[in-house]
Amino acid sequence: MKIVVAGGDGFCGWPTALYLSQKGHDVTIVDNLVRREIDVELGSNSVTPILPLEERVAAWKGVSGKDIEVRIADLTDYDAVASVFQDLEPEAFVHFAEHRSAPYSMIDREHAIENHRNNVEGTLNVLWAIKDFAPDCHLVKLGTMGEYGQPNIDIEEGWIEIEHKGRKDRLPFPKAPGSFYHLTKVHDSDNIMFACRIWGIRATDLNQGVVYGLETDETRLDPRLVNRFDYDAVFGTALNRFIIQAAIGHDLTVYGNGSQTRGYLDIQDTVRCIEIACENPADRGEFRVYNQFTEQFSVKELAEKVQKVGADLGLDVKIAPTENPRVEKYDHYYNAVNTNLLDLGLQPHLLTDEHLAEVLKVAMNNTDRVKRELVMPTVTWK
Repeated sequence: MKIVVAGGDGFCGWPTALYLSQKGHDVTIVDNLVRREIDVELGSNSVTPILPLEERVAAWKGVSGKDIEVRIADLTDYDAVASVFQDLEPEAFVHFAEHRSAPYSMIDREHAIENHRNNVEGTLNVLWAIKDFAPDCHLVKLGTMGEYGQPNIDIEEGWIEIEHKGRKDRLPFPKAPGSFYHLTKVHDSDNIMFACRIWGIRATDLNQGVVYGLETDETRLDPRLVNRFDYDAVFGTALNRFIIQAAIGHDLTVYGNGSQTRGYLDIQDTVRCIEIACENPADRGEFRVYNQFTEQFSVKELAEKVQKVGADLGLDVKIAPTENPRVEKYDHYYNAVNTNLLDLGLQPHLLTDEHLAEVLKVAMNNTDRVKRELVMPTVTWK
């Protein structure tokens, strides 16, 4: 299958591109390298030393014998997007190419606007290009479980049956996003759903939970293929931050009382979910939503897991609640449905002590790359 992986230089996109290539698909990475530019802007870096994209792809060719084409292009440039679809004629377009950080979108007005411009405009360009040049192409779009917020009812997979004043309908599940970034994902979902309805586009919206982990079978083949590892308070997820804090002897900074609960999944399951979506495309005109996560944890539970594994490795790990820079619910109900991908064959990797120890050892071996001034949050919602 001809597959474009947009954002293929990023944390999710890079291992996905390798995985699909290893499976025999014809893969092209499209990326504008903005994530590396944001590292420069923030004075941050990946804990793991990652090569330039062209060198990464060359290393993959050397290890696997398989080619991955690279196109440096920005999805907000419609001419560039149109050229991708005209030249490559992809059967699936995997869309990771968005600014993915809630704190980044909350830095200030300019960052909120840039987050919307990049994410919403880029996705609109992809939708128009599919309509104009590749009407059978299947859009596989990375959404987020953060679109839903923390409702006091079970979170269904994108849709909900409603009965109101004696009448019934199947409607999009209500959304209550928690940042401007999450709002862009809601806008994306609405725009994609609209395009499916009026143009007959086929699309799968993958509302992904928080991704943890570092390596896949493919990235483990050679140190030059290592995935990026974000740890700072802007792009580092809670679990990554706890792992780095444990490695450098910093207290685990749990925001608030730590009861905030979310869905999580291993990066190894992310790449498999993309494969499942590509190989089981939506019908023409179908807007399909899958909740892409495997387990649910509170922030405090994650900290306690890291504390235990860190102690097993000889680290003195303390948990220290800190003021929450975000505005979010505590002690809330959270129960989300995630059956569609499981029904299609996903076999989850669960968050075991062994897995945490593997990632923590990588962090411990790279503590010299950690900029400690970036570990604590500086961006506040308030």
